[in-house]
Amino acid sequence: MDLTNEQLIEMYVTMNKIRTFENRVAELFADGKIPGFVHLYVGEEAIATGVCANLTDADYITSTHRGHGHLLAKRGDIKLMMAELFGKKTGYCKGKGGSMHIADLDLGIMGANGIVGGGPPLAAGAALAVQYLGKDSVAACFFGDGASNQGTTHEAMNLATCWKLPVVFVNENNMYGISSCTINSMCVPNIADRAAAYDMPGVIVDGNDVIAVYEAAAEAINRAREGRGPSLIECKTYRHRGHFEGDPCTYRNDEELQEWKEKDPIPRLEQKLIEMEILTDSKIQEIKSTLQKDVALAEQFAEESAFPDASELTEDVYT
Repeated sequence: MDLTNEQLIEMYVTMNKIRTFENRVAELFADGKIPGFVHLYVGEEAIATGVCANLTDADYITSTHRGHGHLLAKRGDIKLMMAELFGKKTGYCKGKGGSMHIADLDLGIMGANGIVGGGPPLAAGAALAVQYLGKDSVAACFFGDGASNQGTTHEAMNLATCWKLPVVFVNENNMYGISSCTINSMCVPNIADRAAAYDMPGVIVDGNDVIAVYEAAAEAINRAREGRGPSLIECKTYRHRGHFEGDPCTYRNDEELQEWKEKDPIPRLEQKLIEMEILTDSKIQEIKSTLQKDVALAEQFAEESAFPDASELTEDVYT
């Protein structure tokens, strides 16, 4: 599939935006400025970027507890995201959702989800609504290797196939569900192998190659738009940081981490674009400098925003 220079640069910028945002969030969390837990997307940026580059604002995504990258790739507002992480009333959910529950329905972002396997049924529901209303939108469901073993995921896949719903299941297989390696929690070598049980296409891609992800997602999304039903894409990847910030990571070794850092998706694309003479060193520095400023402004916005007042405790909640 031919990608324009502009598309390639946009994907490079998106991956760097996610990385810059997440690296700063790690520092802010360590400084005690962000409450609760944060689960960072560092190392996995190519997946959200490659998938969402095929989506419009009319399409939907469901996310996970590790959702910052999905939200930014779907063009979420970096200032509103940072304010939500700070628990401020100017955040996406008025400071009441935090890292794991940011949503923007106007952009089709149905929300990050603190429940493992909580996204697939929501994606199937969004796809059913699209089908019922006769629209050509699709739902992309991001879920991890841990969620691939949840009943909710299998129920959603089964229903999606039975009704030929326009949904694409995007598995981010980073090899560890918290501290449990997939070799200890699965009896098949690939999560994509399970697609056969639901009579849907199941493909495996290098989740650290944004172009490979983009191409696989394009095929699956076009299939869904044409009314031919769901697909499962398994993206092999690796998170550079712990399951959560503060995780001692005693379940994996430095050699494994270093091996995967050598496959870092951002330098891989950067080198390709330099070789193709699409980017120069000066342009790269300009992009990174701009993103640093954007994240700094988002942090300033969050710092200067007010916390919700106690009188707002019961607003915008259902129970």
